[in-house]
Amino acid sequence: MSEEPITLIAGEPDQRLDRFVQAHLTGFSRARVQAMIRDGRVLVDCAAQKPGYRLKRGERVTVRVPPSAQTSIEPEDIALDIVYEDDALAVINKPAGLVVHPGAGHAGGTLVNALLARYPEMAKMADDEETGQRLGIAHRLDRGTSGLIAVARNAPTLRALMRQFQERAVDKHYLALLEKRPQSNTGLIDAPIARDSRQRKRMRVHREGRSAQTEFALLDDDFQGDRALVELKLLTGRTHQIRVHMAFIGCPVVGDAVYGYRKQRVKMKRQFLHAQRLGFEHPATGEWMRFECELPVGLRDVMAKLR
Repeated sequence: MSEEPITLIAGEPDQRLDRFVQAHLTGFSRARVQAMIRDGRVLVDCAAQKPGYRLKRGERVTVRVPPSAQTSIEPEDIALDIVYEDDALAVINKPAGLVVHPGAGHAGGTLVNALLARYPEMAKMADDEETGQRLGIAHRLDRGTSGLIAVARNAPTLRALMRQFQERAVDKHYLALLEKRPQSNTGLIDAPIARDSRQRKRMRVHREGRSAQTEFALLDDDFQGDRALVELKLLTGRTHQIRVHMAFIGCPVVGDAVYGYRKQRVKMKRQFLHAQRLGFEHPATGEWMRFECELPVGLRDVMAKLR
């Protein structure tokens, strides 16, 4: 890949420049992004800014990634559970344990590697100035989260899907088993999320973070230890949003070793979080697409043991 600039358009206002750029560059630490900004490799409307510059909606951010940081991603023959596919996009039922995009510590064996093997034309997106770093990924799921994820097979489709996510026009519903029943049967958690300054891989609720809203509804509380199954709707899409918000209200996700109890009460290799439903407008046809996938057998077994 040549050192062509990547162009990004600021959606939400008042985002820090360094955080905005980091969110769009896989495998880049915030310190590395800040260094690129100070070196003049990141410009806002053709002007240099400081890492803490607050972006305005619609401002154009251009990023020139150092050539040494650009690596090719190889196709890998990894089995995928295809829920839907056409010439423009695909919807995948991602298993827990599968990383979405190559990054630090995960150079291969990811969803993107598998997608490049099944849809070789997706490799062309690496040359797209606006979306090249994303290689078809419009949104992500944590490694330990299973369920539905939509991917684009060409750059125009990816831009259209990203726009729907930015405009909060995508319907995203999750199922989670919580260690504690919420105080109310339904509710809205409206708490901004920022990266934890002391632990880079963690997020936290912080008043200077980015706006984040999660709706929840109780589905079942007939479990041992006051646990509860809830349905969650994401109104925004922040990193680890559900896990952070559930821990914030004192009801961490079962199996969450990062935001949950230090000593796990249920032995699991993943968190009990599943992207169950996904709805969006098809970028090519305008048709409303709606998909649903049931809980994996392993999670259903956990529920049965906790009855």
